[in-house]
Amino acid sequence: MPTRKLIGILAVSAAASALAAGAAPATEITVATVNNGDMIIMQKLSPEWEKATGNKVNWVTLEENVLRERVTTDIATKGGQFDVLTIGGYETPIWGKAGWLTSLNDLGDDYDYDDLIAPVRNGLTVDGKLYAVPFYAESSFTLYRKDLFDAAGLKMPEQPTYDQITEFADKLTDKSKEQYGLCLRGKPGWGENMAFVGTLVNTFGGQWFDMDWKPQINSDAWKKAIGWYVDTMKKDGPPGISSNGFNENQTLFASGHCAMWIDATSAAGRVYDPKQSKVADKVAFAKAPVAVTPNGSAWGWAWSLAIPASTKKADAAKSFVKWATSKAYVQRVGETEGWVAAPPGTRKSTYASADYQKAAPFAATVLSAIESADPTKQTKDPVPYTGIQFVAIPEFQGIGTQVGQAVAAAVTGEQSVDDALNGVQAEVERTMTEAGYIK
Repeated sequence: MPTRKLIGILAVSAAASALAAGAAPATEITVATVNNGDMIIMQKLSPEWEKATGNKVNWVTLEENVLRERVTTDIATKGGQFDVLTIGGYETPIWGKAGWLTSLNDLGDDYDYDDLIAPVRNGLTVDGKLYAVPFYAESSFTLYRKDLFDAAGLKMPEQPTYDQITEFADKLTDKSKEQYGLCLRGKPGWGENMAFVGTLVNTFGGQWFDMDWKPQINSDAWKKAIGWYVDTMKKDGPPGISSNGFNENQTLFASGHCAMWIDATSAAGRVYDPKQSKVADKVAFAKAPVAVTPNGSAWGWAWSLAIPASTKKADAAKSFVKWATSKAYVQRVGETEGWVAAPPGTRKSTYASADYQKAAPFAATVLSAIESADPTKQTKDPVPYTGIQFVAIPEFQGIGTQVGQAVAAAVTGEQSVDDALNGVQAEVERTMTEAGYIK
């Protein structure tokens, strides 16, 4: 018998024997994720997991607002399209409590749960059960161009105020050079423009609801905060703000068009990375600005991987989320992409790494911001909810996006600030009354 044919027969026989002995056949899991840079790296490295396990990943990569809509619809209807979901600190406790997610307390001792940064882990836990594992976590802070500040004779304080940000933005805007004093999110969405606007309202002394759950969206604090946002973006912001979300602003900043950018601490690894940023050697950072109160001036968020209870591929899905959020994965990103690109904000061991500390001058500031973000002390006055840049109730997803659209209408000049906020105040009052919050 020819050697090649014999080898083929033996290979088929070996495969058949393995199946007969109970070896698992290859499994294809579908992973829904957001089109952020860290997730692009995860996709790039995923063939290593596929090779190690024999399984396959089908990627569904979506823009942030679209991802949230698709994932929410699928899990609420038990559609079963996805085996792994990329969700955040807002959805995880709500969906976990509803029984929509699989507990992830059983990933094994080698996962080292105690290495997870406590506030991040706690935000993904309900009644002692972890319902998502953090892929990267963030607070918010102020990134700025130290070369432009030096040239203008300006000094950024460690803790700027919004009045100082206004002064700096006015002095550093030069629209003839397409240089804008301040870039901020403007794309409508509860996790897009409202992530920033929520912190802005908090530090201006505002809140979403009073202790009786009555909306406060047309309060003086909201009008001052949104008035500042609209005025500053008109004077010193880039064009097309209502189309600019996190990724668009990151591109603007990394390509040299923004003197300052207030956004996620997770952006630091990319704007400091010379492979991704033209201004990598010109970037510095400070805390998120404050106005009336420091409470809630910087957000707390974790993009995390969760497994819907509807999946029929839980074992393969758990293997994947364990791999993608492990200490070994962080190490692998550091080795292949450079330590500045390592997923931030999730593990103590990342911040204890000499390699990471050397590559990421922002590490200590980011860790401090994440550890100090307190979702229970996020406003000047008492409130009945938790969450900094969101309100941890199921209705907020719709409410936040509705208000985000009103804020976008104000910043583009379609409506005045007063008209936009008065209109959405009435709509949110109606929603809260129908949901039974307001008696």
